[in-house]
Amino acid sequence: MSDAASNHYRSEFERMADHLPGARMAWLHEFRQQALREFDAKGLPTTRDEAWKYTDVGPVARRGFSLREPTAPVSLAALESYLLPRAPSAGYRLVFVDGRYSRALSSGPDHTHGGQIKSLAEAIEHSPDLIKDRLGGLADATTQGFAALNSALFSDGVYLHLDSGTAVVEPIELVYVASGEAATTAQLRNLIIAEDNSRATIIETYIGLGDAPLLTNALSEISLGDGAEIEHYQMEHEAAGSYHIRESRIQQNRASHYTAHIMHGGARLARNEIRVALDGEDAQCILNGLYLGRARQHLDIYTWIDHRQPGGTSRQFFKGILEGHARGVFSGRTVVHPAAQKTDAQQINHNLLLSDEAEADSRPQLEIYADDVKCAHGATVGQLDPDALFYLRSRGLSEHDAHALLIHAFASDVIQRMTLEPLRKQLEQTMSARFLHAST
Repeated sequence: MSDAASNHYRSEFERMADHLPGARMAWLHEFRQQALREFDAKGLPTTRDEAWKYTDVGPVARRGFSLREPTAPVSLAALESYLLPRAPSAGYRLVFVDGRYSRALSSGPDHTHGGQIKSLAEAIEHSPDLIKDRLGGLADATTQGFAALNSALFSDGVYLHLDSGTAVVEPIELVYVASGEAATTAQLRNLIIAEDNSRATIIETYIGLGDAPLLTNALSEISLGDGAEIEHYQMEHEAAGSYHIRESRIQQNRASHYTAHIMHGGARLARNEIRVALDGEDAQCILNGLYLGRARQHLDIYTWIDHRQPGGTSRQFFKGILEGHARGVFSGRTVVHPAAQKTDAQQINHNLLLSDEAEADSRPQLEIYADDVKCAHGATVGQLDPDALFYLRSRGLSEHDAHALLIHAFASDVIQRMTLEPLRKQLEQTMSARFLHAST
């Protein structure tokens, strides 16, 4: 990273230090300062880093993104097509605009019947001791430059704490909106704690308004107690000029279940890094994802699953559909430690190229140190089957409709794994608009 970039973000910290959450708390100020020192030393990742081999974030490093208070008004009407349809009083919805909590756009109480849900900034203000014990516990600033930058500059995010035995029936919506002001960055931090035998569904949606170059840098720490269940949707609909970096650190205890459904389709460059530690016996993790790339989009999925205890199960199933000059990257690593006997791990990545210029890089990896396991991986990159196209054309479909039908069939098994019907329909509409109703 250049000295100019390092100096820029240090200046941003000094300019905004008094306006960041917990500015008057010595422990949090030191937490941020230490992260900034790590950022100065480490810098942003480059293609020389193995985990970032196929993804060049040079444009992010060269451009000076700034923290700003939201200036342009945002209405719920502008977000409606991305939100879960329901009555205003039903469930929980927390909306953040340019990295700041918007009470006016949010709905629902600030507590569950057995827990808390509020903005992280509010939680730091009212319950600093709870945050101090958890912040950075799963994702420290030494891992990579974006994590360090987030720890130094995070402005807000969600704090969700589910007490033991709590079941939240309605989905919890977390909506992050980029209003469209150029060269703005949102540094978002989420802290989610699901105690023993608790259960919730979380929808994390990123929306971009306008086409200005923006940077979203989000970092989530998610902890699941014994028997806890979290279903987590991550939907990225950011603007074509934006850069989207997201990292999730998940720790699972005994017999816990974590399921993620991931969709990327908007940003110019998007990177989603998911690291899961199965720290308890019989823990289960499922990662299910779809990335849709066109023009010169670059979409990168990086996963690392650590099986550390016996009886764990993991499933990774990702598909990419790429057209134009788009590039899709999948790197999936599963590590089975010596104590993790009876592990059952699978990872699959399939890519469909719709043009000669599109590119897919796939690196499924298994690292096994136990002998009583069942592990498998596979990857494919290909184009539409000409025999299937011929069959559909012979049944009266136009070439365009035949293409669209086969593309939809390719993606359908990923979509059908989503248990929330409104999100399935939303993704179906996205697919239809892009491939069925678009001009040839």
